[in-house]
Amino acid sequence: MTCEGSSRKLFLRWGRRQLLTALGLGLISRRAAADGGYDADLDLRNLKLLDLTEGGRRFVLVVPRYLEPDAKLPVVVLLHGLGETTNERMGAYAWIERYGLGNSWQRLKRAPLERTSKRGEWTDARLAEVNQQLEKQPFRGLALVCPFMPNPSGPAEVDAYAKWIETSLLPRVRKETQAHDDPDHTFLCGVSLGGYVSLEMLARLPHVFGAWAGVQTAIGTFAAPGYADRIAKGWSGKPHPMLLLTSTQDHWKASSEALAAAFKAKNLAATYRVVPGPHDQPWLQEAGTIETLLWLDSIGR
Repeated sequence: MTCEGSSRKLFLRWGRRQLLTALGLGLISRRAAADGGYDADLDLRNLKLLDLTEGGRRFVLVVPRYLEPDAKLPVVVLLHGLGETTNERMGAYAWIERYGLGNSWQRLKRAPLERTSKRGEWTDARLAEVNQQLEKQPFRGLALVCPFMPNPSGPAEVDAYAKWIETSLLPRVRKETQAHDDPDHTFLCGVSLGGYVSLEMLARLPHVFGAWAGVQTAIGTFAAPGYADRIAKGWSGKPHPMLLLTSTQDHWKASSEALAAAFKAKNLAATYRVVPGPHDQPWLQEAGTIETLLWLDSIGR
């Protein structure tokens, strides 16, 4: 059985339970928004948001409103989780409205960071470390691309999505903003189910993406060696920046651990980080998205 097929069967088995959980988290997210958790005027200040359609698929592009004439931004494609695969608009706006993308950007730009949650996602040591990093190297920003991602039913749908990203999505992004067009400045990131799909994209498009980040990646542990092998072959054994971000109570934590071990066995250097907290949207809003953006910004210089 292929790595892709075995992971797909895992999702067919877990899909209903995971979907109900994700929808429940969506309710939490909507309540948070009503209580001030998401405010477009505040979260997107000094940012430009473009709601676009290309090749029949919807995506949102977020870029800094003010750029130097000769400045070019690294491009990041951000794939969302399972709970948003049922609605195109919900999926395209998941990172912005549910995962804290805009607010995380503002907090990074206005460092030093402070805690906004009492759940304990930030340890004293990590908060001090991040603020020290931001003092030395202020957050610059990226071109953030948030496409709707369907829950793929098989290899043909995965192939079609990969083709759309390479031949439709990225060329349109580069027409719309001042973005780099080389793989070294083109990154891929996915959360939960999006982590699984992003691995499939990277295995198909190693010539397109020069870095990968998986956030609470949802795959079977048995699939990790297969992904490491495919990615190592795609990148011809050359090291590329990779991030495995998980949390202490993430029910997919073992998947990130397995990927870290498999990547190491293939001499693929990956940053592995565990942040306190569960697998939910408040975790992303408080710390997960900040950690992701901070890492992506640091490699895009």
